[in-house]
Amino acid sequence: MKGGASHRRKRVGLLGGSFNPAHGGHRRISLFAVQALGLDEVWWMVSPGNPLKPDKGMAPLGARVKSAMAQARRAPVKVTAIEQAFGTRYTVDTLKLLALRYPKVEFVWLMGSDNLAQFHRWKNWREIARTMPIAVIARPGYDGQAVASPAMAWFGHYRMSAARFRQRGEWSAPALVTLRFDPDSRSATAIRRADPDWASRMSSIPPRDQITHRPIVMRPKSLTETTAR
Repeated sequence: MKGGASHRRKRVGLLGGSFNPAHGGHRRISLFAVQALGLDEVWWMVSPGNPLKPDKGMAPLGARVKSAMAQARRAPVKVTAIEQAFGTRYTVDTLKLLALRYPKVEFVWLMGSDNLAQFHRWKNWREIARTMPIAVIARPGYDGQAVASPAMAWFGHYRMSAARFRQRGEWSAPALVTLRFDPDSRSATAIRRADPDWASRMSSIPPRDQITHRPIVMRPKSLTETTAR
């Protein structure tokens, strides 16, 4: 790369989700991705809401952001609710806006193999694939579905190893990297069952977004504040 490695653009992994609540599994996946892909940091994008998931049991955005910030302490991870600031409903629109707003950052979208299995159902999924590289993190029970998915077939010769991806001078898309590591048994569902009142213990003071540096609006969800795939 012209100018040397010291002048390369910042490399950031994007991990989206409800983080309801965030847990050690999210942290472990992110730290693994940082090492495997040569990232500078990971941004956890806490979704205002997801119409593909039921509202029942979904904690307020502020509580979920704070749980994520607690898990991200002393790690190369920043927590953001930037989808709320953008007002976007679909992942494709969020990622395009991120690429435009942060032109000096090279992004890679991080997803589990369960998402790759149904990636072809996301809005404009091919456009997502052309916007930034995608790294798929293996999840037990979904690898077979992911391999047989239409999206995996479409990626074809765009697939590459983590080592090859990490060594590229500049990132380009489409690119699909599959990451494998020991599965983590922790889940947000299990945490909620064991501690259904976890969100009520979070402070009511609005958290400050670690990317935009603005207070995160903690108003109730509405149909315009949900994020679809």
